[in-house]
Amino acid sequence: MEMIQHKRFIAPILILSACLLVPLNIASDVKYCDKKAEYDVKVQGVEISPDPVARGKPATFSISATTGTAITGGKLVIEVSYFGWHVYSETHDLCQETSCPVSTGDFVVSHSQVLPGYTPPGSYSLKMRMYDANKNELTCIGFDFYIGFASSVADS
Repeated sequence: MEMIQHKRFIAPILILSACLLVPLNIASDVKYCDKKAEYDVKVQGVEISPDPVARGKPATFSISATTGTAITGGKLVIEVSYFGWHVYSETHDLCQETSCPVSTGDFVVSHSQVLPGYTPPGSYSLKMRMYDANKNELTCIGFDFYIGFASSVADS
């Protein structure tokens, strides 16, 4: 009888353990910068690979979005904060991060970058603004990501 009770608890524990071991690589808490704004580009999700991001290794941020109007060009402005402090910003040509022109419907903006090995581990916040060729803001989102303790220095 005692053996039956143990078997009853083993399956749920194994399932829970498997769920905890599977890396979650989708930023589940993507927020628009202005909740009341009607952005032309609607973001469906952000995939981060690897997650957590490893220092000294390539990291890719893929943003799935949809647009109701064609986009012929523009730019992405990315700002990164670490514990609330602005630590980094960069601007990219939109057409270098996705295929232009962007037709109406679904598209993906993808950016890869190697973070320096000395990047402090911890929780970061990223804000991304997308502008069209006429400097109209198409969308603005924010999400958090984590940089782990692993680095290429430790792997060497």
